[in-house]
Amino acid sequence: MRVLIVEDEFLIASLLEAIVEEQGHERLGPVSTVEQALAYAPSADIALVDLGLADGNSGRLLARRLVDRFGIDVIFVTGDASALQDGFDGALAVIQKPFRDEEIVAALTTALDRRQRSTGRAHRT
Repeated sequence: MRVLIVEDEFLIASLLEAIVEEQGHERLGPVSTVEQALAYAPSADIALVDLGLADGNSGRLLARRLVDRFGIDVIFVTGDASALQDGFDGALAVIQKPFRDEEIVAALTTALDRRQRSTGRAHRT
């Protein structure tokens, strides 16, 4: 599975990269702006998206684009889960920073299972 990491904090992005790679998935990014994320989007299966991005754009807006335009599953990784109090019906999960590795792994597993059920085929790693 190809995982796009959209995170502007270097340390968090590095942690996400390590988790994604340890799980045997292909990592795209990390990127820190909407423009960069959209450039990678056609190649991604899932995206780990921070709500507050370096270019001042909303991760929530990006997530809607990823879901609507590219059919990419989105997992929010955020320090401010209250910003999602209205929810976002396209997100598979919302993971609060600081997170545990197991939370990311569980969300990726859910995304992979969902992808396999919807496509009826083996996943890409």
